[in-house]
Amino acid sequence: MATNPIDVLPDIALPGSVAGNTIPQMEGTPWWRNGRFWQAVVFYGVIGFFVVNLVGMVASVVVDSFGTQWFASWLPDGLTTKWYQYVTDDHDIGGLLYNTLVVAVTTTVIALVIGFPAAYVLARKDFRFKAVLTGLYLVPMLLPPLVYGIPLATLLLRFLHTIDVQLGTSLATSLVIVIIINLVPVVPFVILILTPFIQQIDASMESASAMLGANRWQTFFRVLLPLVIPGLLTAGVLAIVRVVAMFELTYLSAGPLSQTLVVTLYGDAFAAGIRPTQAVDGMAVIYMATSMALVGVALIFVKPTQFVVRVKTENK
Repeated sequence: MATNPIDVLPDIALPGSVAGNTIPQMEGTPWWRNGRFWQAVVFYGVIGFFVVNLVGMVASVVVDSFGTQWFASWLPDGLTTKWYQYVTDDHDIGGLLYNTLVVAVTTTVIALVIGFPAAYVLARKDFRFKAVLTGLYLVPMLLPPLVYGIPLATLLLRFLHTIDVQLGTSLATSLVIVIIINLVPVVPFVILILTPFIQQIDASMESASAMLGANRWQTFFRVLLPLVIPGLLTAGVLAIVRVVAMFELTYLSAGPLSQTLVVTLYGDAFAAGIRPTQAVDGMAVIYMATSMALVGVALIFVKPTQFVVRVKTENK
């Protein structure tokens, strides 16, 4: 029987072929015709433009806060720290830091106490109108704070003023109203963060704990709580950073004795009277340093890999 000469030829691996599948190659294509090259150029160009502008703005504020005067030159005429002394003489920086941290920490703790049970129910239970309820608690995060902040602040001021008149207290001018009004957007924020963490915990572990004789409180403290602590820590740190940066609601409700850093900074920048711009920049640097310190703490405890949502799959 005659053999076809083509059948006895050895298999030769040609360039651009993998496992018998020929991959066409475009050799000699100019780099300016490569689509991926221009995509990378546009992407890194936009990111670089944003970073350069951000660094430039922050650096100009920091340098100006230490400058004697700065008009038509690249750098100030001289350096000084008198503007920080001006700020500390004009404001009680310790009191402002105290008010800011008290509002942030207290609001976060209350939000965690309220948000954890709500997140557990949303993660574990299926009920009617669950999607509607989820949409409703997201409304304060989607709407601008001024939309609901003005009527809410007015209502709280009237209510707390009535209590002050009857009991002789000063709740309307204290940090209580600032904490209450900041809970409105922070509680949904905490729920939104905690729900994926609880969804990652296998529900069978709670069932196994109950089968071994543990009651609900023992299951909560010995099984559920240790597993959800990373989520609580993540939500807490991010909520503190959010409250410190929240201006509108704090501005609408803060009184003379409940000022925070961000409200005082706004007053220095836009209040009536003549104030050196270097002093305003000094106050901005103090606020920025406080915020960056909190962000640094958040980055220590919060990792992007913790934000993982377990996808439910059905066995077919």
